[in-house]
Amino acid sequence: MSATASRASGARERRSNPLRALLEAHRSLAAILGMAVVTAALPLLAAMPPLNGFNSQGVWVDSFANAGVFVLLALGLNIVVGLAGLLDLGYAAFFAIGAYTYAFGASPFSGNDFPFWIMLLIGAIVAATFGLLLGAPTLRLRGDYLAIVTLGFGEIVPTVFLNADKYTKGTNGISGVYQPSLAGYNFTFTDPWPYYLTMAVILTLAILAIYRLQDSRVGRAWMAIREDELAAASNGVNPVSTKLLAFALGASTAGLAGAFYSAKLTFVSPDQFGFTVSFTVLAMVVLGGMGNIWGVGVGAFLLFIIQSVLLKQLNPFFASFGLTGIDFLQYQYLLYGLALVAMMLLRPEGLFPSVRRRRELHAAEELPEEPVAAEAAEGSTP
Repeated sequence: MSATASRASGARERRSNPLRALLEAHRSLAAILGMAVVTAALPLLAAMPPLNGFNSQGVWVDSFANAGVFVLLALGLNIVVGLAGLLDLGYAAFFAIGAYTYAFGASPFSGNDFPFWIMLLIGAIVAATFGLLLGAPTLRLRGDYLAIVTLGFGEIVPTVFLNADKYTKGTNGISGVYQPSLAGYNFTFTDPWPYYLTMAVILTLAILAIYRLQDSRVGRAWMAIREDELAAASNGVNPVSTKLLAFALGASTAGLAGAFYSAKLTFVSPDQFGFTVSFTVLAMVVLGGMGNIWGVGVGAFLLFIIQSVLLKQLNPFFASFGLTGIDFLQYQYLLYGLALVAMMLLRPEGLFPSVRRRRELHAAEELPEEPVAAEAAEGSTP
């Protein structure tokens, strides 16, 4: 089908489906409606079989709020890896910086009690500053070398927090971090709904901002650098400022998630931000579909629920069938690893890949037969 015919077909389909045309023309509206539907549907699904057989609705809502933290992390890493093509293996460092920033600003340990809503922004700004500090010396690096440098940064930050006992309480961590409050209502452990709704609002705002960035000149510059940095620079893209902006925005999203996470748990310690977190978030981005905002969000949510909730219910599930002699919890990471391997073999572009990413990975399959090889085969025929 030619490009003209394709456009004509798309125009006819949009005229026949005005709702779809409206949502395509107004992505912000589509994002808001989508998040509203998801936010309302998840608690309802949690109260229905089979999910209510695993946990109560309140426990599910609390898990959904925790999953939202990792969805936010995945959205931020998608800016760095999915859009700009910069492999970051130390992303948990910015998560830790945001969490400790909030702990320093609102805890008995520091003696400060700044409002949660202000500390969210401060945590994002502090993490973005460290993102710039990390990005500045790595501008000349790419590929494996960039991955090693970011991996080193990810190991350095938790180690600094671990050994700075005077300022971070070291291995004991900072406990008693103050929980948020809004209009006189104090958030508590017994009521997960405020955290769930707050995270839904934060995710909606983050998705709106990332959509705007993706479709802007900056977003196109990120994708140009990802595909061919030399060609992008030759066409007027400034690699220095573009890369630094990607690092800063990705780090700010992680800082925002860290501030929320520490306020929800009321506790931060260095062992919460190891390499496992960076690897898990990267797996969420890859499995969800790099470059696709909704794909990354759905992939992160599903992976967190499977890994942190459903796999922990293996023993009760199999006990209902009479299998009680095996501790299936010991095999949860084995199952998790097998699922990752199978996913990369069967669908390397992810569950919900972007159109551009799918074309990149399957470009060889769409190429026609090489004319030189065909001519050579014809010439060899007697």
